[in-house]
Parts: sequence; C-alpha cells; structure tokens
Amino acid sequence: MSAQDSKRSGVQLKTPKGTRDWAGLDIILREDIFQTIGDIFKRHGGTPLDTPVFELNEILSNKYGEDSRLIYQLEDQGGELCSLRYDLTVPLARWLAMNTVQQIKRYHIAKVYRRDQPSMARGRLREFFQCDFDIAGEYDPMIPDSEIICLIIEVFEGLGLGKDITVKINHRKILDGLFAVAGVADHLIRPISSAVDKLDKSPWDEVKKEMEEKGLSSEVADKIGEYVKHSGGPELLKSLRSDAAIATNDKIKAGLDDMDLLFRYLGAFEVADKVSFDLSLARGLDYYTGLIFEVVFNAPKGASKDELSRVGSIAAGGRYDDLVGMFGKRQIPCVGVSFGVDRIFTVLKARHGAEKEKEASARKTDVYIMAFGGKTFDGLLLERMALARELWKAGIRTEFSPKVKPKLPQQFKAAESAGVPLAVILGEGELAAGQARLKVLGQADKDGVEKEGRLLAKADLVPEIKKYLGVV
Repeated sequence: MSAQDSKRSGVQLKTPKGTRDWAGLDIILREDIFQTIGDIFKRHGGTPLDTPVFELNEILSNKYGEDSRLIYQLEDQGGELCSLRYDLTVPLARWLAMNTVQQIKRYHIAKVYRRDQPSMARGRLREFFQCDFDIAGEYDPMIPDSEIICLIIEVFEGLGLGKDITVKINHRKILDGLFAVAGVADHLIRPISSAVDKLDKSPWDEVKKEMEEKGLSSEVADKIGEYVKHSGGPELLKSLRSDAAIATNDKIKAGLDDMDLLFRYLGAFEVADKVSFDLSLARGLDYYTGLIFEVVFNAPKGASKDELSRVGSIAAGGRYDDLVGMFGKRQIPCVGVSFGVDRIFTVLKARHGAEKEKEASARKTDVYIMAFGGKTFDGLLLERMALARELWKAGIRTEFSPKVKPKLPQQFKAAESAGVPLAVILGEGELAAGQARLKVLGQADKDGVEKEGRLLAKADLVPEIKKYLGVV
C-alpha cells in the first residue's frame, strides 16, 4: 500500500508506540548477539526453556511492586484473565513451582512487554528481547551468585565490550538494614528502594523529593543520602563494619558476610576488578532478596552524551529466594541475570555499525547458475532448478534467474552485482554430453577477454566448487 493509498483508506502506517520493525542488517547484528550470548549460556551448562508469551493475571500480580502498572493486561479470552509477560523471571518461578525440578541452570531468550514510556534512541522499548540465565536450587552461599557475575563478564567480553562495562552490585539485606537504621518504616522500605533506584538517572534532589512524597521525613531522607553516595570494593565492606551506627543490625551483618564471600569468589574467577559495590543500587522489583546487580556502559572519557553513554543499564538481576514459594509450599532459591538485547544492540550499532554492515553485506551467494542457447533455446529452467537443488543439498549457497528464458548478459550482471564468485553455465550441447562450464566471474585472459570457464563433467561440479570455496 502506497502512502497515497494509505491516506485514502484512512489507515495510519506506523508501528505501535515503543515497537519497531527489524529487517536486514539489523537482524543479522541481533542474531550475532543471540549467538554469542547463547553459546556462553551453554558453556555454563544452561538448559533452554520457553514459556507462553502471556500468563494468567494472578501469576504476574504482586510480583513487581510499583512496576506492576507497566504490565499489559489482555481482555478476557475464554474465561481466563491474562497479561503479556513483563519479564522471564516470574514465568520461570511458575514453571519451577509446577514441576519437580530441584536444581537447574536455565536460559531463555524471548520477547517481553512493558507499558513503559519508550525512548527508541536509548533502546528502551515496549516490546523487546531479554536473554536470561538463572541458577535455581540449594547451593552453598554465593557460589551460584559469583558464577552469574563471571558469566556476565564473559558475555560482554564475547561481545567486544569487556573493557567498557562495570557490574554494579549491592545486597538487599544491607540496603534494607540501612533503611531501618535510618528510620524507614517497614511498609515504606520497598517504595523508598524504588526511589533510590532512580539515582542513576535523576539528581539527589529529585530522588529526595520523591521519598518525601512517599511519606519520609527530610531528616530520614538525608540519612539515607549519606549512605547511598558510597561505592567501591572490599574496602567499603570494612568501612561499613566499622560504622557503629549500623554494625549491630543483623540484616546488614548477614549481607556483609555474603559480600565478603562474593569478593573472594570473584577474585578466584579473576573478575573482581570489573565489579563496583554501590550502595545506591536498589533494583525496584519486589522479589529480590539478596545480591542485586546491574551492568552499565562506561562512556569514554570526555565523550558527549550520545547513544553509548545514555543507554543506561544493559543487564541486571539478582537473588530471589522467595519467588517460587509464592506459588506453593515448595521453596527453591534462585539467582539470575537478564541481558537487554535491544540496549546492547544500540551500543554495538553505534560503535561498530559500519564494520558490521560491511560484514553483513558481504556476498551471500557462492554460485550463480546461468543458461544460454540458440534460437530454439527454451531457458533450461528445469535443468537450472535441478542443479540448484543439488548444490543446495551440498551446502553451497546458490541462485539462478527466476525467468523462464533469461538473457545471458542479464544473468552475468545479476551475479556480478551481488559479488558472486562462481558461475555454472549450462548449454544445450554441453548438457547433452553430461557437462557444464564452471567460470570464475571477473576473470579474464591476457587479451582482456573473459574466459569461458572450464568444461567439467556434471558429476565433478560439486567437488570442484567446494575446492574453490575451501569447503571440506
């Protein structure tokens, strides 16, 4: 439908807000990301899982705190109230509660949906892919957590971004303990966590104002502000242990013990230098119970706020030990990470777009089958089709003209414009003798006249083509 036809019909030709079409080179780049991440998931023993794109409302409700308003509600269909999945974590918890699995390393690559205010330039959409890896089951403290952090580093190294990211970590027990010591009432801890979680996007004054609007006094907000401004490494743990005002809080002590173990394990994995213990990290979702983390892109020093520096969190996750138990009596501790493919795509395209475009636009066809003949020439379409099938079965990327009687110059032009290196030329006389010509396109003899190609038995075409392409 043309723009003029669209205007006449009254149809507005656009994608829904916060969505986009994917085509050509963008899909190739996205598939490269999937391939890299998926290979690393498998390397760590991941088992694939897929779940429905929509869940029962009661499955998703009361799991996301304030973000529950972003869930897409669906109309009643057949007596069930459903919603599009908000993430891949709650569906995993539902699946674990329905099955007898005790331990699993699971991965899931699929689309999720959020009624968020989109920002296309920053990779924040309403329909987008997540790549999740989770470890579920009873394990000794912080061993799965440290493997998840190690896996995160490996993924970004595999994507060529290993030197450009930082994994910010915190612990819900430490955060909740700090809030309690500062004077935050229990019923306000999650709403205040949600406000603190915005410190990476908003200045302190705006975050403090939101805290006060949620019922916190200015004095208590300022106490929290003194703590959440700190970040660092193991030295921050020592500093917190020496703080008399918080050292006796049981939640904080338990969280600090976990973080001590985590830094030891990250040292063994040789990834501790990529991690920053950041007390401002809160992660607004209700289901987190222990370690929380998110991955941010480090903008180059002195760089302007372009797509690379404004894209925000490109992966996030944490420990959620109570979520499975919300669906029944059986409790299964879990920890996991979710990679935001669309945001990673935004970063990679901004940084390597031209290079990837060059790779993706490289030839996609190995052989072009041509035909020629005299006045009675019928185009040899059936013969071209049969040979194409033979080459496809041999794993050779092959094309031919979709015309019954193509002209030879047009066939050469189509092959050369697509950068095809080889042509198989069929002629009526050669075919009758069981032969065909294999020509290296663009090759000329000493007089500048293009060579006609080598005359080969049809049975020798596949091995000769593979030999030229370097295919075993």
